[in-house]
Amino acid sequence: MCRLALKTADTPFSPYEVLTAMEAMQEGYDGSGLGLLLRGVSFEDFKYQKDIHVILSGICHTEDALERLHTIMEKRGFKERYDHAFNVSPDLVEADDRFQYVVRVYRKPAGLTEAELEDKLMKTRLFLRRDGEEHGGDLTVFSFWSDVVMIKEVGWPLDVGDALGLNDDRIKARVVMAQGRQNTNYGINLYACHPFFIQGISTMTNGENTAFVPIKEWLIGKNIPGYTGYQSDSEVFTHILHYVTKKLGLPLETYKHIITPLKTEELNKHPQGDFLKGLRTACRRLIIDGPNAVIATLPDESCMLVMDQKKLRPATVGGRPGAWAIASEMCGVEALIPDRDPSLDFQPMREHTVIIPPERKELLIWSQFDPFTLSQAA
Repeated sequence: MCRLALKTADTPFSPYEVLTAMEAMQEGYDGSGLGLLLRGVSFEDFKYQKDIHVILSGICHTEDALERLHTIMEKRGFKERYDHAFNVSPDLVEADDRFQYVVRVYRKPAGLTEAELEDKLMKTRLFLRRDGEEHGGDLTVFSFWSDVVMIKEVGWPLDVGDALGLNDDRIKARVVMAQGRQNTNYGINLYACHPFFIQGISTMTNGENTAFVPIKEWLIGKNIPGYTGYQSDSEVFTHILHYVTKKLGLPLETYKHIITPLKTEELNKHPQGDFLKGLRTACRRLIIDGPNAVIATLPDESCMLVMDQKKLRPATVGGRPGAWAIASEMCGVEALIPDRDPSLDFQPMREHTVIIPPERKELLIWSQFDPFTLSQAA
């Protein structure tokens, strides 16, 4: 099993806080990978503005890759405004081919609609990833989006944080997701580290998706740009969430109905049973086979937790108005939000979707047996 931790707060905080909290759950990962997603980003030495800037995150493994990156971005109309220089301690980095960790801020190209910009950002990320693969893997790109930074590295979470100087408070965020990987099915590959990302949507998972192959084949068959890669069986959870919210335009509650639909006898009693039966039929190939616990964040800083029917991968959520945490273990929540009422911590059952809205005032606990409003669709 892996270990997952998420903190979301009104006041930006250092990602090192989450890495420190991961220490409480260290028996659940093996140092084969750490993934971090930061959303709602602020830099100490640059005034980042979400409405005019976008951020590219990745690694240039050679000087040539760094030069190609600069050329490609200029040709595509992205003007660099800031290059975040990590305080790297090379002796603490396990890999020996890290020429430069990349967190670069670019000005958004003018004259694009929001949809056109989103499409351009995704296609640019995919182009850079292919370019790196064509050059022997010398360029690795994790995300290219507004207000998001992704960091992935081999090693123990706190060691990675120390190696990259993440405790210097030069970069903070309102949402931080972290996964300590336990390598069970694949070789060590940075793209296989959770969280995964597509057009502002990100998920990370603890578990094993034994329905991975049919789900992957169905998604690839849709011929939607971005449904590619699949270095991990958990990446499909991100793409399913993208498909539900961005392509089908359905509200967040329907995600649970697609990956773990209710039984027919349960749907017969549901106030929206006919619609949900049709949805189940149309998306039958997206039904998962766990055990899985899935944590997600969306562009508006909403956070979500869902479990599969087997509920053999634990997760707990707790917090207070203004700050909330989700973690694989109770001790992870305690480490992230110690000043909360622990009696209000919640462990979802098989029918629950837990949502932390961007306002962060309270938890929303929604059941698949509850009706939902289709007009809430994005």
